[in-house]
Amino acid sequence: MMALRERALVSSRSVPSLPKHVRIQYDPVRQAFAVLSPEKVFWPNDISLDILRRCDGRSTVGHIIADLAADYDAEQEAVAADVVAFLQEWSDKLLVKL
Repeated sequence: MMALRERALVSSRSVPSLPKHVRIQYDPVRQAFAVLSPEKVFWPNDISLDILRRCDGRSTVGHIIADLAADYDAEQEAVAADVVAFLQEWSDKLLVKL
């Protein structure tokens, strides 16, 4: 019987990283960045890519939100919900480690 993995929940103190089996790679044919996992290829938009590039295993979600808010000249509260929802979705798919 396979044990169920407990769902990791994103918080401002989470320190996300990309698992060893996930990498970001530029596709010269499509002139776009792809996120590669063993069985799937994802084509993130620019903002998603900005979030993923900050998942370095050192930055907290709070720092990622602050950095993105500064880069996009937006309020942190406006950025926070989208960043948390994105990271939660990708964590649930096992594409981001929390």
